Amino acid sequence: MTDDNISATEQNSVMVEISGLHVQFASQEVLRDVDLAVPRGQTLAVIGESGCGKTVLLKTMIGLLKPHRGTVLFDGRDLSTLNERELTQQRTRIGFVFQNAALFDSLTVGQNVAFPIRQHKQYAERQVRELVLERLEEVGLPSSIVTKKPAELSGGMRKRVGLARALVMNPEVLLYDEPTTGLDPIVSDVINELIIRTRRRYPVTSILVTHDMRTARKVADRVVMMYPAGRLEPNESQMIFDGPPSELERTTDRRVSQFVRGEAGERLMEMMGATSAANGEESDDG
Repeated sequence: MTDDNISATEQNSVMVEISGLHVQFASQEVLRDVDLAVPRGQTLAVIGESGCGKTVLLKTMIGLLKPHRGTVLFDGRDLSTLNERELTQQRTRIGFVFQNAALFDSLTVGQNVAFPIRQHKQYAERQVRELVLERLEEVGLPSSIVTKKPAELSGGMRKRVGLARALVMNPEVLLYDEPTTGLDPIVSDVINELIIRTRRRYPVTSILVTHDMRTARKVADRVVMMYPAGRLEPNESQMIFDGPPSELERTTDRRVSQFVRGEAGERLMEMMGATSAANGEESDDG
């Protein structure tokens, strides 16, 4: 997948670069020495089972979480060296589409979409309204929706409002956290098409966290699969797959092929073994 809006030079430059990233909560290791470079204009899908650190990775990319060690470079700048004002400025270049849309229930659709502009820009109300209506139109929503509250919308419509809000600041990077979770197959494909259209319309770098293999195959140029740090061999990379979607079916790593095909396989045996071990410990304690 290529983008005519991005020059060859820009496509070869790195937008997000992560080196030796390590994050843990208490004694639980979530990210272990993760290395990842995302070229400008690429659409990257991050897959992996629940609890492997995908969303934590997204949050470190925008400085919401600070790593215990390692660096995150955003367009060449180390986020750990920025003060709060500089970090806030960098975040205006990033649009975040949250898993459950994360709309403000007390605000109307129009107010939700306009929120980032009012926070960071000094636009006249007429200009704000025009931008809101433009972004809503881009995601296939009518102008009549601006006065509705999120509770009046379907799940798919809320997701599209969330995308409109992420686009309103003309971001250089779009982060999607499970953009199709909870949606039926048709509405999921609507979201996939909107992600593709957004990529074609704007010169954005897109990073998606998803469990939906249809989404990963359809919208991504590149797929990486993460594996839980606690189940890795010593010195094994947490990224157990990195390549184009077409290579997913040809991988020789059973962990990847089982995930892609939705097969419990050896993972079920691991879970049963862990349960048996836990029950044995409880018995010993008693």
